[in-house]
Amino acid sequence: MLNILIVIILGIVEGVTEWLPVSSTGHLILFGNFLSPDFSADYMEMFNVVIQLGAILAVVVIFFNKIWPFHKKNKGLIYSQFRNPDYRGSFGKLQKFADNYVYMDRIWLWIKIAVSSIPALITGVLLEDWFEEHLHKPVPVAIMLIIYGVLFILVERWNMDRPASITKIKKITLSTAFIIGCFQALALLPGTSRSGATIIGALIIGLSRTCAAEYTFYMAIPAMLGASVIKLAKFGLSFTAVEFLCLILGMVIAFAVSMLIVRFLMNFVRNHDFKVFGYYRIILGIAVIVCAAAGVI
Repeated sequence: MLNILIVIILGIVEGVTEWLPVSSTGHLILFGNFLSPDFSADYMEMFNVVIQLGAILAVVVIFFNKIWPFHKKNKGLIYSQFRNPDYRGSFGKLQKFADNYVYMDRIWLWIKIAVSSIPALITGVLLEDWFEEHLHKPVPVAIMLIIYGVLFILVERWNMDRPASITKIKKITLSTAFIIGCFQALALLPGTSRSGATIIGALIIGLSRTCAAEYTFYMAIPAMLGASVIKLAKFGLSFTAVEFLCLILGMVIAFAVSMLIVRFLMNFVRNHDFKVFGYYRIILGIAVIVCAAAGVI
């Protein structure tokens, strides 16, 4: 029963912190140290990543009508999505299929998301195991919480009188997508926050807060799905019944909480900046360092 309660708490923590720029991995590591669930270290390492699948599903559900690229056949097609359509030959058949069944702007969105995912993919393959071995500890997490907390405050102050140059997702170019992806790669450092790193990067290069937050949600889908698949492959399928049920429970809780938090953040950024999250990160980071120095964690 105690493990189930701990899993519920961790599911709530994941659902809240995955989308707010405060580092879900950092919070899960800190809560895991405080709560000490009765699972192996390997299982908890896998759990902290795979539980994100529940959070991903919330984004897919909420933004489904913006990201799903296919639709029913358009029988009343008025104009082609291509500049010079020619339905003859193999390429012509692809054009005709796209005109009848595909939202090409959403295909381009996924191409941009794929470009954004390249830096994190490369960095993750090369360095993730090293980061987990050496930095998945309270003090490194606390340091990154503080550093990015300060960055949020500085970037928001810098942006105060600087109008956003990109206010719509469709105006993000491939080069811009890649730059944002480079910031996402920094999130491999625990305590950084994937959403925090990408939002800071997006704000620096001129995206509006709303656009930055929404694109961050989209980028999370392949990033978190890929990380979860890799973790499951490394851990294997040697679950006990209790471990499997706890993982599913954690994902369900993370999904339910994420449904609320994603909507909250999208409403929040329309009227507020991110400095409050910066202050929160700094306060939490200092508290963790104090607790570590006192031997509490």
